[in-house]
Amino acid sequence: MARPGQSRAMKRLLLVATLATLAALPAAGQPKRDDPLQAEQRKLQQTQQQLKEEKERVTAARARETSLLAELEEIERRLAAKQHEVTRLETRIKRTQAEVQLFRGDISKLERQRAGQVNALAGRLRAMYRVHAQGGALPVILSGDDPVTRATAVRHLASLAALDARLIQEYRVTSERLADRKGREETQQRELASLHDEAKREQAEVDREVAKRRTILAKVRDERAYHERIVGELTEAAQRLEAFIRELQAKQRRLAKVPPPPKGGIEAPTVGFGSLKGRLPWPTEGRIVTGFGAQVHPRFGTRTFRNGVDIEAAVGREVAAVHAGHIVYTGWFKGYGNLIIVDHGNEYYTLYAHIAEIEAREGEDVRQGQRIGTVGDTGSLAGPRLYFEVRYQGRPLDPEQWLRQGG
Repeated sequence: MARPGQSRAMKRLLLVATLATLAALPAAGQPKRDDPLQAEQRKLQQTQQQLKEEKERVTAARARETSLLAELEEIERRLAAKQHEVTRLETRIKRTQAEVQLFRGDISKLERQRAGQVNALAGRLRAMYRVHAQGGALPVILSGDDPVTRATAVRHLASLAALDARLIQEYRVTSERLADRKGREETQQRELASLHDEAKREQAEVDREVAKRRTILAKVRDERAYHERIVGELTEAAQRLEAFIRELQAKQRRLAKVPPPPKGGIEAPTVGFGSLKGRLPWPTEGRIVTGFGAQVHPRFGTRTFRNGVDIEAAVGREVAAVHAGHIVYTGWFKGYGNLIIVDHGNEYYTLYAHIAEIEAREGEDVRQGQRIGTVGDTGSLAGPRLYFEVRYQGRPLDPEQWLRQGG
């Protein structure tokens, strides 16, 4: 058993040990304080992660965002296909209607013919009835003793029988032809009804595509964000066209075995196309609604540069080559719709865009004034018009200075 002095000493030792242990531990409820540099590093890492996530969201949004020009181009392609289908159906409808009219004419003619045959047969039946009412044909044959008279009577009755047989056969043939024409007319009528239904469905598709296109164009016209997007895309399209023309020129030089011009260019020749400045015929009948050069949008203030002019004209109006040349490109070009490029020699080119129907072939030589297409609105954001450019060594020139005054 411990003595009282020893017990007190042991208690003091335990108390000292406990206090030492507690002093070595951090204060309860007080977290260890961070190093300020580590805290700033963590903040920086969080900010960088947020920026990375935001960039990923923007990239994903851009990937989902369809190019307006590409969307319009797809709509116009579908629209052109549907319009061609409607035109094809309308042609078939007209042809079927003409066939129906022919059948109806045949039916009317055959009905009149059969009515005449019915009347003739009715007359013969009445005559036969009278003969039978008088005892039939045999008494007529046996009447009289003269063999000649009997032979004549027999021949007469045989002729009447042959006539009756022919009338009956003609009636049958006419009836069969009439039934055939009526059957074919009914078939054509059913086909006509089917064509009308199909044409209505296709026209409804056309109307839907037109409405989609109109909606996009309205946004481009009325909303700054859409307007700025389309301006950027059109600028890129113009740059692609310039690069494409340079490629065409290089190809034409290689074919002609002509060296490229010196770096500073050469003076424009005053022969051929180069001698016609101010005297070229207009490519189509109309008026210039957008000129060459710098343009400022009246509402949004965006600045662009036009390499050509817009000539407002009715859809379907003739587009003609302004000078003799060689067609080096025909086809769709993003931002310009249906495009025709003509090489006039001596590094001069003319471009015709927004064409409805291309009527010239790539690789074809054309004469001045030759019809090469029709005015349309393919690739146009402002309705039917012809976009026209004049270029020398790839550089755009003001077309108004080349066209005859007064159109």
